[in-house]
Amino acid sequence: MDEHYKSGSLSLTGAVAMGTGVMIGAGIFALTGQVAELAGPLFPLAFLVAAIVSGFSAYSYVMMSRAYPSAGGIAMFLKEAYGRGVMTGACALLMLLSMIINESLVARTFGTYALQLFDVDKDSSLVPVIGVVLIGVAFLVNVAKNEVISRISLVAAFLKIGGIIAFALVTLWAADFGFAAAELSGGAESSGLGGFIAAVALGILAYKGFTTITNDGDELEEADKNIGRAIVISMVICLAVYLLVAWAVGSNLSIAEIVKAKDYSLAEAARPALGNYGLWLTVAVALIATASGLMASMFAVSRMLAMVTKMELMPHRHFGMGGHIQTHTLVYTAVLAGLLTIFFDLSRIASLGAIFYLVMDFAVHWGVFRHLREKVGARGWVLVTAMGLDVVVLTAFLWSKASSDVAILFWGVGGVLAVFATEKVFLAHHEYSEGEDPNYTNPSEHGE
Repeated sequence: MDEHYKSGSLSLTGAVAMGTGVMIGAGIFALTGQVAELAGPLFPLAFLVAAIVSGFSAYSYVMMSRAYPSAGGIAMFLKEAYGRGVMTGACALLMLLSMIINESLVARTFGTYALQLFDVDKDSSLVPVIGVVLIGVAFLVNVAKNEVISRISLVAAFLKIGGIIAFALVTLWAADFGFAAAELSGGAESSGLGGFIAAVALGILAYKGFTTITNDGDELEEADKNIGRAIVISMVICLAVYLLVAWAVGSNLSIAEIVKAKDYSLAEAARPALGNYGLWLTVAVALIATASGLMASMFAVSRMLAMVTKMELMPHRHFGMGGHIQTHTLVYTAVLAGLLTIFFDLSRIASLGAIFYLVMDFAVHWGVFRHLREKVGARGWVLVTAMGLDVVVLTAFLWSKASSDVAILFWGVGGVLAVFATEKVFLAHHEYSEGEDPNYTNPSEHGE
């Protein structure tokens, strides 16, 4: 993998393909059942509200991307807002962790859907095994150049979006375009306003893949214009796909049935309409979507992690590896994603990702509002609205988890505090070397 970024090596179409690849890879297949569990029959509306919240969030990133197009993406945005300090380092690490968590979510979803072909239980130990194998394959693909990854993402984007639309239309046709979930059959009940807002928090994960586009930096053609365009186009495409699929799933399954099959709800929804043929089609599309999503995500994470490392905002050692730092960060990304895939289930993975992301997202908006609003030409009321929405959604989500899964509060809140504490200790004992410390430069630059 060449770390010396080639300006203009990614097209607008390629960036959109990578953005939708990350979003659709995790969002609709992994989260539909979990969102329905919290929001009840209003779960399609939860995806719509999540898109609105994400739209306000995207504003800061678009404005910052125009002013500071960089392969470091969010890490560079934070540095511009807060300088090189604890806030920048900790929030960049939270974003990285949320992205790596998303990769483990995608990997487990891949394993869960793959096993539906063999009627194997979703709790089988084969799920994390298959997920880890997929992470290994994605690592090997990411050793390739930008153009290879871009082509794979582009082809996969067309295949999965076309397949998902075909699934939705056929499923809706077979169900006479009804909406069985609205009947609340099977004893399921709505979780109220708090549950709905908590569902929105998970729904936001289905859109946060837009942040990976910011990591493309000036590798994207006309980056100052096309980063914003790619983000908007990707989010609009994903919203349309999510709403169509939510309608299709709700047309064939009650809420109780969706919740029962929440880790593979799309595959279950295809059974009544098309039998095994529907199952095979849905699983095939799910495998393409999740595999391509993971590849695109690892590409973006390794870029950002390499930038954070070169900024000397996190500990780094080569451990005998040669080549470029970005190769090392790709290894670390794959290892951490694999460990999360092994030890956490889908529900907890999604919850951790939501907590880390919302905290980081608030910090980005505050940084722009407090320090860069006039410099980047951002509107204050949009930033304040984005921060308010983050606070409301995160509070409701934590309240919901306090009554259903206290352990995730420990992992989530404790994880945020641990990241800030670790970053503070690291920066207090690490003097910035301005590129002189060999641990933060490419081994190839000093003969290793």
